Order: sequence, then C-alpha cells, then structure tokens
Amino acid sequence: MTLAQLERLPPHDTEAEEAVIASLMVDSEAMLAVVGILKPHDFFREKNGWIYDACVSLWNRDEVVNQITVAHELATRDQLEEAGGQTYLSDVIRHLPTSLGVEFYARIVKRDATYRGLIHAATGILQMAYEAPAEIDTVFTRAEDLIQRLRGGENFRDFVHIRQLLDAYLDQDPDEIERIELSAIRTGFSDLDTLLTGLKRSDLIIVGARPSVGKSSFALGIARNAAVMQKANVAVFSLEMSSEQLAIRLLSSESGVDSSRLRLGQNTEIEERRVVAAAARLSEANIWFDDSPTLSAAELRAKARRLAGESKRLDLIVIDYLQLMQGEGSSGRENRVQEISYISRTLKGLARELDVPIVALAQLSRAIENRHPRTPMLSDLRDSGSIEQDADIVMFLSREEMYTSPEQWAQQNPDLPESAYPKGVAQVHVAKHRNGPTGIVELRFRERLARFEDWVLRTDDIQD
Repeated sequence: MTLAQLERLPPHDTEAEEAVIASLMVDSEAMLAVVGILKPHDFFREKNGWIYDACVSLWNRDEVVNQITVAHELATRDQLEEAGGQTYLSDVIRHLPTSLGVEFYARIVKRDATYRGLIHAATGILQMAYEAPAEIDTVFTRAEDLIQRLRGGENFRDFVHIRQLLDAYLDQDPDEIERIELSAIRTGFSDLDTLLTGLKRSDLIIVGARPSVGKSSFALGIARNAAVMQKANVAVFSLEMSSEQLAIRLLSSESGVDSSRLRLGQNTEIEERRVVAAAARLSEANIWFDDSPTLSAAELRAKARRLAGESKRLDLIVIDYLQLMQGEGSSGRENRVQEISYISRTLKGLARELDVPIVALAQLSRAIENRHPRTPMLSDLRDSGSIEQDADIVMFLSREEMYTSPEQWAQQNPDLPESAYPKGVAQVHVAKHRNGPTGIVELRFRERLARFEDWVLRTDDIQD
C-alpha cells in the first residue's frame, strides 16, 4: 500500500451514525427498522457504538428509549462522560433532520462497516502473502475464510413472500386474501388437533427431534396447512435452509412430485400440470420466509413485530431451529445453556406480546439413540431445561424405521407379520401440554416428498 492510502481514514459516515442513534432516541418505532441491520461494532466512532448498544439494551428490556434513559444506561456503564455526556446526546438529536429515514441511515453505516471489514481482510491477506508460507493452499483457505466470515456478517436479507419464490411457475398475481381473525391455529393433522385443540395464541410450542427425522418438514406442513386451510399469516424463520430450498420442498409436498425431479426439471407433462397447480395454490398463501443464517432473539423480535404491523395481523411464527439462534449480548453470558435460556424466555415473551403461537424446532441429544425403546423424553432437549419450563407444549417426533431395519424388526417381533414393519410411521409424542392432555399421535411420513399426513389420507397406489 502507498503512504497516501495508509494515511486515509477508512470509509465511514459520522452524520449517518449520529442520525441513527438520534432517531432511536426520538422515535419509538425506529428500533424495528435497524436492529436487524446493525451491531454496535458497525459504528466507526466508538462512542456512537456505545450509545447504540445502550439503546438496544433498553429496548430488549422493554424500557423507554430516549435521551434521559440512554444517558442513565451509559452512566451505569461508566461511559456517559467519555461518550460526550448529555451535551452530545442533545446535539445529535438537535441536528437530526427526520427519523423517517432511519433504515436508510442504518444501511449507510452497515455498508461502510462492510467496506472497513474488506480493508481489514485485505490487510490480513496481504500479510499472509508477504509471509509466503510453503503451502499456498493454506493461504487461499485462510483468505477465503476471511471473506466468507465477512460475507456471513452481512445481515441484509429480509422476509421473502413465497409468491416471489414461485414466480417462475405463475403468470398472474393472486387476489388479496381475505383476512379473518383466528382464535387458534390448526396443525392440519386431525388427531393432533383433537388432542391439542389447535395451537393457542400466545403459546410457545417446541417440536424436538433428532436430525433427519423430519422436524423441518413437519413444521413446514403446519405452516402450509395454516396458510392454505385457514388463510393464516405465517412467518417462517429458517436458520438452516434457504428460502428457495424451503419453497421447493413445499412445492414438492403440495404437488406430489419428487423434489429431486423438480430441481432437475425432469417432470412429465402430467407432473408439470400438478406443479403449476400446486404453485398457484401456495402463491395464494400468506407465507413469509426469512432465511438469515445468523439471527439473534432481538432481531427476530424486531422482524416479527414489523411484519405483524405491515400485515395488520400475524397468526403463526415458525423457527427452524432454536439452538441455531444467538442470544443478545451472548459474550457476557456464562455459557450456552444460559444463552438458550434467554432465547426461550424471549420467544415466550414474543408469543405473548404479539398474541401469536410460536412453533420453535429444537435438536434433541444423542441419549435417545442409546435407549430401548427410543421414546423421546423432556430431558433429551439439548442445552437447557428452561426450554421445557418456558414452553406451553412440547412434542417430539420419532420414526422407528430410522433405527431398525426390516430384518432386525422381524427378529425382535417374531409374532407379527412382515407387513407390520413401521415403514413410513411417524409418532408425535406430546410430552407436555400446559392446558390439556398429553399423548401419542401417529402420522404417515412420505420420505420421497418429505411430507407428513394423516393416516386416513393414505393412498396405497402411491409408492415412496
């Protein structure tokens, strides 16, 4: 680098930073627009980052965010004087043109933070190149890791309506769906709805399973049934799969066409007609996807509140999955168990705040695989017992065929015919039901379509 380049300040916009923190102190709705975009370290001026962090902390505690409360929060952290005191807070508020552009200001700050990150990454790559290690592949790997981490830190993704993901299959815009008030959301699985009497508003519902059992497909099925059968407004937060993958999975399930054939475009003429019809039905549904790979509890809360405001009503939130979420200010927490406890409490609070059922998927520990029978238990919930405490309903998915081959099953059950082997049998264990009974419900799982359905809908002529 030249001397002139080294002497230049990295990209930053102090006015945009000040406009963001001023907007937060004068507009109670401003936080909803920026908390999913910015982190405290995105601010070039450290004191602006402190002020932003103080605003977020107050907001997370449901306390009023204004000049007085922010000053008090900074004072408790011994940062008020170093941040410029009340005088600086008053100045930035006085120079704020309008808080209506707060999201625009925030994106300027984020953009400059990303550029600074690129400069930092480039400096690191430059240093590695000068060191000239013997293994050049190591340099490439570390360089790619620097860029990937920077790219992963960008949080510009937002909700995408399923209609946008399926536009390739449609030529027309659907009419606006009539909105009706829903007192409870039906899962669409008759025996489960009978047991639970639907998913109640303000309830936190945990769905736990081991990997590959089908918890994502189960949750997507609930989201689809609510949106299509009840005209519900559904928000799906997916931290593990992209929105495009989820849309294709839903389309495969709805059309009855294998997802691998769907992706490769190997549909027959009859299948193509089914795909188009299924895409039309799904595009009429109010399902919104957010596939931000890194999502904190505060960001989820802000996005859900904003979508609820824009849609006038939110009827169901699905989160895939809980253990991938980040707790706000996790670095100050003692361990991951406490962080998960914070997340589960936040989700329960959000369910009550928005008066909406939240279905959060959760990973189970390996302990279940070493037990006989392999019946999931509440103690199998990974990372925190507070998940069980905060949840109103806890249900587990299990499929015996994942652990027992037909031959093993026949040896273990010599008195039963081979046709009794539990192929495609999924059990939903309702282990906790705060306001009702517990029990076990059996569903059919079509692995080829990643679809759960009632046994009464089984069609023997369709082969998995």
